Amino acid sequence: MATGETDPAFRRVRPITATDLAIAPDDGRRWELLDGGLVVSAPRGLLHQRAVLGLAIVLREACPPEFEVVVGPFSVVLASDTVLAPDLFVARRDQLTERNLPGPPELAVEVTSPFRKELDFEGKKEFYERFGTPYFWAVDPGEGPEDVQLVAMELDKAGRYRRTCLLGGSSRFVTTSPYPVTVVPATLVV
Repeated sequence: MATGETDPAFRRVRPITATDLAIAPDDGRRWELLDGGLVVSAPRGLLHQRAVLGLAIVLREACPPEFEVVVGPFSVVLASDTVLAPDLFVARRDQLTERNLPGPPELAVEVTSPFRKELDFEGKKEFYERFGTPYFWAVDPGEGPEDVQLVAMELDKAGRYRRTCLLGGSSRFVTTSPYPVTVVPATLVV
C-alpha cells in the first residue's frame, strides 16, 4: 500500500453521532453520548437497581394517561452529538418513538453509583439543564434504606436548575411536578 489512506487502520476518525450510537451492540451496557464523547457503563449494583425499580413503581402508580414512565436504558436524543440514557424518565406519550425520545423528557432521574457520582449527578445535570428538561432528580441509594437521599431540581425562568428538595430516609417528598406524587426515599431500596 502506497499511502495510509487505503489502509483501514488509518481511516480518519470523526465525531460519534446519535446515528452511530443507534447501532451500538445490545450488550447490557449503557451507551451514552455527551457532546460527541462516548461513555459506556457496566451494569449497576443491586441497591441501584432496587432504587430505579422502586421509584419507577411510585411514579407509574401516580402517572396520568398523557405521560409515560420509562425505565432505562432508553435513548433520550438531545442533539446529534448528545444522547443520554437516564435510569428512568417521564415523558409525554405522544413524544416517544419506539426507539427513543427525540428531545428532553419532562423529568429525568439518575440513580448515582459510588464510582460515578460526579458524572451521574453534576455531569448529566448540566446536559439536562442545557437542553431544557424541566425536572431533574438524583437518587443516591447509599448503603440501605436510611441512607437513601433524593435531590430534586427544576428549571427556573432563566433556564437554570434550582434545588427544590434534598431529603433522605423516611422523609416525604411531595410534589406536583410533573404531576402529583409522593416519594419516601427509604422505601425505594427495600
